[in-house]
Amino acid sequence: MVLYMRKTVKIRALLFIFLMCFMSAMSYANQTRYIEGKDYTRIAGIPEKQQPVVREFFSYNCPHCYRQDATFDEMARLLGKNITFVRTPVGAGREPWILSQKAYFLAQKFKVVRQVHSAIFKRIHMQEGDFKNEQDVVNFFVKQGLQVNEVKAALASADASLALSNYDLQTQLSGIRGVPSLLVNGQYLVNSTSQTPEQLSQLIQYLSQLPLKKDK
Repeated sequence: MVLYMRKTVKIRALLFIFLMCFMSAMSYANQTRYIEGKDYTRIAGIPEKQQPVVREFFSYNCPHCYRQDATFDEMARLLGKNITFVRTPVGAGREPWILSQKAYFLAQKFKVVRQVHSAIFKRIHMQEGDFKNEQDVVNFFVKQGLQVNEVKAALASADASLALSNYDLQTQLSGIRGVPSLLVNGQYLVNSTSQTPEQLSQLIQYLSQLPLKKDK
């Protein structure tokens, strides 16, 4: 009976050691499965007042952004309230893209982003095509229930000019080479957005925990 108990204790001890080694190995694997230069790139950085945060650089005119919008929505849902998801519309010096920046500014200003975000994508890629001028933008928002005078006043305001300047500055500092792009905490750029929502959310959670580095 004593011999049996000793064997049982020994087996349990060995199982405990094996379990600890396995957990340690898994922890190490989780820490090293993402590689700088392969999975993400560290940039000089843009200031983010709120952290942790993942910022999507996009354009309503971009077909890839349109196709991946649902993926990013699901990614944001998986991240939940722990990591804030925000967007920056990219102008790239193209008039239709700049008009789309103005559309996003209006959506933010009038707090109708959820209402109109998908509708703008569909308007451009499935219905009427690019916005041709500011009047197209005004007409779109009036159809969404906003007052024409308020929309025109917002477009002519200093806030609109400031917002577009901020969009362009964020884009320039981010160093992105195309859209859509994802930037975590203003410093860690996801190298490939062609992943599942689950894969993206896991990578973003990992990057959000990395320390912010200051270049010397």
